[in-house]
Amino acid sequence: MSFAAIIVASGSSRRMGFDKLAAKWNDRPILWHSVRAFSSLDVISQVIVVTPPERFAWLVDLGPKLLRVDGGVERSDSVASGLAALNDNITHVAIHDGARPLVSPASIRATFSAAEETGAASLARRVTETLKRATPEGVTTKSVSRDDLWIMETPQIFSTALIKKAYQNVTSGDAQITDEVSALQLLGQGTTLVENHSPNPKITVQADLDALS
Repeated sequence: MSFAAIIVASGSSRRMGFDKLAAKWNDRPILWHSVRAFSSLDVISQVIVVTPPERFAWLVDLGPKLLRVDGGVERSDSVASGLAALNDNITHVAIHDGARPLVSPASIRATFSAAEETGAASLARRVTETLKRATPEGVTTKSVSRDDLWIMETPQIFSTALIKKAYQNVTSGDAQITDEVSALQLLGQGTTLVENHSPNPKITVQADLDALS
């Protein structure tokens, strides 16, 4: 087995109003922490960072495993660019949001282990809050059962052959996907969920950054 990771970090952070991946936490950019979680693992031989050159410059001390590629208009375009740059010997690849700096090595290893067994695995957490459906005006109409509902996280890890097949299907059609599990669903392929018990937030708004302090 040979493992790689693709870190998706080409977005513009429009909702933040500034580059959230450049925001400092423990004196390092958010993106640095996300990439280091993967580059520091001996089992991972290649880390592809889908990002502009100016962001990649923040990562110079993270070693020779790193390779930069340009992103695309949509997230799926960026992932496709990363997949195209994988070394030929890679059997399994993790795809991770650059804005999730708290992912733990233990969670990464557990998700790789599940993907080795089933071909497709994703870190996720169970929905524990009470859910309500509401009108467009924000008035509740009914409760939604939280049984068997999960919040998707990353990394999402797949056999290389399977995720490339799924992306060939996406790029040849007009489907819009928000994550790689969705790409596999278009093939009728399920993904094993690995329950995460440690914080792994996606930095989206200022409050997410404030919560890291």
